[in-house]
Amino acid sequence: MRDPRFWQEDGILATAMTPLSLLWRAGGCVRTMKTTPRHPGCPVFCVGNFTVGGAGKTPTALALFDLLTALGRTPHFVSRGYGGSMRGPHRVDPESDRADQVGDEPLLLAARGPTWVSRERFLGAEMARAAGANVIILDDGLQNPSLIKDCSFAVIDSQYGIGNGRVIPAGPMREPLDSGLEKVRAIILIGDETPDFITNLHASVPVVRARIETENGADFAHQRVLAFAGIGRPAKFYESLHQCGAMIAETQDFADHHPFSAQELSDLRKRAQTLGARLVTTQKDLMRLPSENRSGISSLNIRLVFDAPDQLNQIVKTVLADG
Repeated sequence: MRDPRFWQEDGILATAMTPLSLLWRAGGCVRTMKTTPRHPGCPVFCVGNFTVGGAGKTPTALALFDLLTALGRTPHFVSRGYGGSMRGPHRVDPESDRADQVGDEPLLLAARGPTWVSRERFLGAEMARAAGANVIILDDGLQNPSLIKDCSFAVIDSQYGIGNGRVIPAGPMREPLDSGLEKVRAIILIGDETPDFITNLHASVPVVRARIETENGADFAHQRVLAFAGIGRPAKFYESLHQCGAMIAETQDFADHHPFSAQELSDLRKRAQTLGARLVTTQKDLMRLPSENRSGISSLNIRLVFDAPDQLNQIVKTVLADG
């Protein structure tokens, strides 16, 4: 799905849908009351966000994995496995598992370190702990009450911010901002802009600034490309390609987590040939392509870079010391 345009505007339609937001919030409250949260016995770091859609959680989780590893820890990722059929707990095998089984994000994470998919987050964390993890990185799950977190980060895309600030379906928020802020140790703000709510944020919630950098951008400089993406905000991907110097002949948007068919990929190849362009997509989208259909399709690989790495390091070290 794509975010409705009115989610960026606090207009009549958003106001009219606010009563439905109350039902969403009530459902969350009931779920929390019926759930007994548990702790796996090792520190749990949650990388989540306040809104639906892409904000940069996966590159943040990967950066956190590298930091924890550098500090001598053995982190494992735990994910719900959105888009996959497995309930888990299941340890992801990046060589044999498919995106329709475990989800695209877990495949990306598993290429870096041990990754578990589990609809029941606590069971996944428990299995990771039994397999040797001494710290858990929870991919998403900020609003999930089943697992006690020692530290939660809210990842925010600086361009998108929190939209109109209203809760689903009146806006993109998974919960009211105030309740979300109570759960997080810090906000990780990705990008150069400063949303209004950040300007008015209480000083007790630190803001860690970061930016997305490409790892193989030079491969696309001065290259004519047909870019396609099935992510939350494809425009960010196209802009990254543009900044690399790619000549974008055409773009093709798909729904977030879209499962590509052989026919769609065949059509894309024919269109790219007509345009005299290379096919390029995101790392997540490449994970969803059947391995036999990846030939001739490149991905733009990215990483998260922090403006002040010591700021995040200190937060993480404090949590580890307390744990």
